[in-house]
Amino acid sequence: MTGSERERVVRLLQEHLDQAELPWEAGSRDGEVVVTLPGEKKLKTVVSLRVGEHDLSVSAFVIRNADENHAEYHRFLLRRNLRMRALAYAIDSAGDVYVTGRFALAGVDADRLDEILGGVLEAADQPFNELLLIGFRTSMQKEWDWRVKNGESLRNLEAFRRFLDHGDATG
Repeated sequence: MTGSERERVVRLLQEHLDQAELPWEAGSRDGEVVVTLPGEKKLKTVVSLRVGEHDLSVSAFVIRNADENHAEYHRFLLRRNLRMRALAYAIDSAGDVYVTGRFALAGVDADRLDEILGGVLEAADQPFNELLLIGFRTSMQKEWDWRVKNGESLRNLEAFRRFLDHGDATG
């Protein structure tokens, strides 16, 4: 690819994000744009889009390494990988989960950017609560019980009430 192809995709990406009214900023690496996507289960997903010489690479943090049930947690992610198109879950050296992908610059246009960003958001947001239950249920239960005992707000745990609420203040 020529430098002009790379420049075309950088311009297209920035214009596309502006038109979509998504907050973005230049990343720390050459050709990188960092955008914040709003979610439903996961409040926001920060996505790095890096335009290289030949491809557009995408990476977004999904969730940290599980506290428990590691085999089930990773099996769940691998099964989801089978259904994802052009994206995949990966883990870093700490075991934290990311969604990643690479796309040839020649195929990047506004429609493709919509598909990429939509795919990343779905991969990060849709399974988020299930991943929390698989990998962090014990700590969530402790947090729920402490909040009930101390009369604290349960607002951000309401989605998990049917799994965590035992109907008493002691857990």
